[in-house]
Amino acid sequence: MARRSYTVGVIGLGYGRAHIPAFQANGCQVVAVCQRNVDAARKVAERYGVPQVHERWQDLLGSARPEIVVIAAPPVVHREIALAAFAGGAHVLCEKPLAMTAAEGREMLEAAARAKRVAMTGFNWRFPAALRRFHEMAQAGYAGRVFTVRGHWFGARWADVGAAATWRMDRTIGGSGALGDMGVHLIDMVRVGFGEFVRVVARAGTAHPDRRAPGGGPTDTEDFCTIVADLASGAQVTLELSRAARGRNDHGLEAYGDQGALVYRMDRDRPRWWTGQLWATQDGGALAPVKVPAGVPRSAGEGDPMEVIGKATIAPLVKRFLGAVRKGVSPSPSFEDGLRAQHVLDAILESQRSGAWVTVPAAT
Repeated sequence: MARRSYTVGVIGLGYGRAHIPAFQANGCQVVAVCQRNVDAARKVAERYGVPQVHERWQDLLGSARPEIVVIAAPPVVHREIALAAFAGGAHVLCEKPLAMTAAEGREMLEAAARAKRVAMTGFNWRFPAALRRFHEMAQAGYAGRVFTVRGHWFGARWADVGAAATWRMDRTIGGSGALGDMGVHLIDMVRVGFGEFVRVVARAGTAHPDRRAPGGGPTDTEDFCTIVADLASGAQVTLELSRAARGRNDHGLEAYGDQGALVYRMDRDRPRWWTGQLWATQDGGALAPVKVPAGVPRSAGEGDPMEVIGKATIAPLVKRFLGAVRKGVSPSPSFEDGLRAQHVLDAILESQRSGAWVTVPAAT
């Protein structure tokens, strides 16, 4: 028997556009999209055969009444949209960071529980095959007792002072800059493989402080950041990220323990980059490549870069999401995962302000 098709509404069409082919590849009907720039939204709708276009997210929820709502708008509106979507009976897939603060994220999590709706966070970069294998090996104890974890995420999108401004440069809209865009994924990757953060200290900076944010105010979010953290396991973590790193378009995660080492890297300038690369070693030998199957069909590489991201990295997340809807559960990456990452983000931002170590609240 064929599985039923679900209706989907996508709010926010920057990164949200990548969700459309991801849901369509899983047999869903994307019935409505929403964006302030209605002309641009209409072009997206025409490209993907979406029947409804809205300027206001309230109109999308009220008119289309989708069974699933994708929240890919700026974080400042995540909480409000999620609460309305749950009240209307929809399941929600929310882009990261989950909210502006952990307090908002907690409200969203509790609203999902009251509504008995599936609620998941858009940590799509968990799903490349090489990182999945990395996490499987780490959780199976391949590296033994892990001492050191290192992650990086480097891109060049805003290295030039003349690069177009974005809401991610305005703290009142995005909550943070490179941290909310890139760093939160590293936080999630570390949590999946190695457990909870207990304290952090961070330094951050802005590449071009005189650049103006879209509303005309100064850029007040970080373009680059270095984070040092302790995990509950006793492992030490160093995370480096920059959206102003010329010549770079890659991220990675490394783990070193008393029995071995694991090194994951994803370089988006490589052919068929979406599989990622993995190396490993035990007993003092040199790092050696670990062969990993792609994990997605070859058609995942077709289309423009945003479509490839959708089909190669978001589609596996959507598959898990739809399975959860059928079962009535919220598996990882759940809103709980989004909330735990948000607690770490909040602590990092506080450390940036104070220059001191900040304790990350324990899970409750």
